[in-house]
Amino acid sequence: MTVPHTLRLAMFSAQPYDRRFFEEARPAGLAIDYHDTALDTGTAVLAQECDAVCVFVNDILDAAVLERLHALGVRAVLLRCAGFNNVDLAALARLGMFAARVPAYSPEAVAEHALAMILTLNRRTHRAFNRVREGNFALDGLVGFTLHGKTAGIVGTGKIGLATARILRGFGCRVLGYDPYPAPGFAELGSMVPLDDLLAQSDIVSLHCPLTDATRHLIGPATLARMKEGAMLVNTSRGALVDTAAVIDALKSRRLGALAIDVYEQESALFFRDHSSDIIADDVFGRLTSFPNVLVTGHQGFFTIEALREIAAITYDNLRCWQAGGQCANLLPAG
Repeated sequence: MTVPHTLRLAMFSAQPYDRRFFEEARPAGLAIDYHDTALDTGTAVLAQECDAVCVFVNDILDAAVLERLHALGVRAVLLRCAGFNNVDLAALARLGMFAARVPAYSPEAVAEHALAMILTLNRRTHRAFNRVREGNFALDGLVGFTLHGKTAGIVGTGKIGLATARILRGFGCRVLGYDPYPAPGFAELGSMVPLDDLLAQSDIVSLHCPLTDATRHLIGPATLARMKEGAMLVNTSRGALVDTAAVIDALKSRRLGALAIDVYEQESALFFRDHSSDIIADDVFGRLTSFPNVLVTGHQGFFTIEALREIAAITYDNLRCWQAGGQCANLLPAG
């Protein structure tokens, strides 16, 4: 793909792997300024003399940032992710700026990561690995359950939810689904039920829904109380779907049997950076990771070669659509 004339793109929250895959597919006539810092009101100035910005999940695109970008001459916002809860849609429309996302990239990548977390947490393979390296071959404390025959609840039956349901069904699970707008294909994999029924019956509850006003803290004190006692909760979608304080209480009371999260409500201050030499001041996160039945990964569900190549390709297609002034299937909805 070749863009009509030289463009300049500022990429925020850029990691070495972003540079690798975006350079691999970079079209002629496009200059990219890579910035490892996140986008906010203070860093927006880095987009000076740029036509567009490319952002990720934890970049801030509120009214103040969008107005600052617009004043600098930026006219297009390219999200290299599916979620857009960090974007002020009303301000975007008011300023007349183009914005498009990558609505789906390798759904199987996230689904497979969800299953990896389920299996790791259930069979304690992460703990067994450390034991064996120390010469400890005792099995006490490593007992899990057989996944075959268990009930798995999928909250959100979009592409990732469907991919997760297919894998769980392949493991011999009974699959339940909940979604206000259910996907037709789910009927071949399991049964759609009300959320309360799903929570009450599921041994594993896996979240695969977007973050909206309606889904914020979807898992909180009330829904945790309705979950099957001892169930495992898995979240590979958005951190704020889960009320972290409520989950900690449910873990302490042993109401919740296990927790696997690839996302965290306050992740923007932690994820995608090396803090191994730092003192982490987030006491809630510290408490969460103190539980032996909690597994946390740093938003890596998407992190496969195939997904990264697809993200770059779709982002460049969105850029081409903006340049051509044509229809773009991946436009953000009007605010």
